Amino acid sequence: MRLSKTTISVSAGVLAIGAFLLWRATSTGPAPTEHIVAVDMPKLSFQAERGQDLFAANCAACHGDNAGGAEQGPPLIHRIYEPNHHGDQAFLIAATQGVRAHHWRFGNMPPVEGVSRRQVADIVAYVREVQKANGIF
Repeated sequence: MRLSKTTISVSAGVLAIGAFLLWRATSTGPAPTEHIVAVDMPKLSFQAERGQDLFAANCAACHGDNAGGAEQGPPLIHRIYEPNHHGDQAFLIAATQGVRAHHWRFGNMPPVEGVSRRQVADIVAYVREVQKANGIF
């Protein structure tokens, strides 16, 4: 039985895709703490101070103290989250609706229960001030 060139090409493509998906599913990625960053804390505005308290209560368990990352979630003090890539509205959507994982391998972010739009604005003010103090703007 002779296989056609098309059959061989399709089979090779399916095999390559399968190998990639298997590699992707079993790849462990970086060590759990390699994403954690050192954060320099600036003097904060009044709004950002409110946001700091709200961040500690609602976000730090996953994103770490001072948004530097934790074993459960990525740092927000990172160039991925600079304002021209993830605007303030992206933070609001993530907090109120959740977001699918797309930059990190921590899984999807669920919505944060019980935070208002105003509280998210304060949290974003905090994150943005800390980002700026750490060269992300």
